[in-house]
Amino acid sequence: MNAFTYYAPTKIIFGAKTTDQVGRHVKEHGGSRVLVIYGGGSAVRNGTLKRVTDSLQAAGLDYVCEGGVQPNPRLALAQALADRYQDKGIDFLLAVGGGSVLDTMKAVSHGLTCGSPIWDFYEGKRTVTAQMPMASVLTIAAAGSEMSNSSVLTNEETGVKRGVNTDFNRPLFAIMDPELTYTLPPYQTACGVTDIMMHTLDRYFSDTDGDGITDAIAEALLRDVMDAGRAALAQPDSYQARSEIMWCGSLSHNDLTGLGHTKDFSVHQLGHVLSAKYDIAHGASLSVMWAGWARFVCDTDLNRFANLGRRVLGVTEADDGIAAQQTIDRFEAYFASLGMPTCFSHVPEIGVVSEETLAELAQRCSYHGSRRVGVFRPIDEGDMEEIYRSANR
Repeated sequence: MNAFTYYAPTKIIFGAKTTDQVGRHVKEHGGSRVLVIYGGGSAVRNGTLKRVTDSLQAAGLDYVCEGGVQPNPRLALAQALADRYQDKGIDFLLAVGGGSVLDTMKAVSHGLTCGSPIWDFYEGKRTVTAQMPMASVLTIAAAGSEMSNSSVLTNEETGVKRGVNTDFNRPLFAIMDPELTYTLPPYQTACGVTDIMMHTLDRYFSDTDGDGITDAIAEALLRDVMDAGRAALAQPDSYQARSEIMWCGSLSHNDLTGLGHTKDFSVHQLGHVLSAKYDIAHGASLSVMWAGWARFVCDTDLNRFANLGRRVLGVTEADDGIAAQQTIDRFEAYFASLGMPTCFSHVPEIGVVSEETLAELAQRCSYHGSRRVGVFRPIDEGDMEEIYRSANR
């Protein structure tokens, strides 16, 4: 094993009906006046928000609710909430939703504790130095934000999507009730499974080696979430399938699957440009980019790609070069089997784009040529354009 520091302080309360315990846990962590942040109308329509507020009320806690978080969460809403509640005595934040709601909550925490403008933290102009106590009731298994140190926002004025990583982003606890995910639309379930896989793969392909147990955990997680993804789409109310997906989501992004590795995350960076420009689902931005990235970089370590296929996908080919290509093909086929797009033409908001647009995407991803991304094989603006071109079909 390579050297690492591991910090995963979030308490997990996992299982059916745990939603009804949220008030007790907020109170145990010192909360008295809670800002509850949620997304669209689904949390209201399916009764989840009422269950949460009933639990807060039963615990004797004051609360106020704010909705409206969108997929690819917007800076404007986070900033508005931070401004609105700066002097309102809020002492605890609670996200009811998925990754977008959690990312928004984390951004609001930055604004309430460290001051505005929030975007300074996402541009790297200032460093987060404090945290408002916060937690989540997870309703979508995907982003892993309930245990991660990351938050991502889109600045809708500039069309730029950026993230900030800090341990001040880690929630104190997460309520994880798999039953809340039964009613997710199939596409949202598929996007979640894709995101979980990408959080794992973006750690698996690293410029470091020798972390056998880390690789084994990542490989087991991929096998499990792929099986559970198929099962959940076939039977949406399967507690077994939904619970496996939900826990895989947390493990994929709490750094367990990357201990001892440096993170690559090239696919996420390539995808962020697409979701910022076209406002497509995060999972879709990843599924359209992964195979193109993988084919571009696989010669860097054919054996690693080949062994991943052998251990996860049942590849039996002895030749590493052929096995590596089969691995990429089978992952791409799996995404397609879930109904996920694997090229631009499969995404109505994008379609086949011009050469000028390909160049623009690469410029955005490279910050106009000022950076390379990734560690497995660092890619520059020209490489990015080639990878985007491979998806342009």
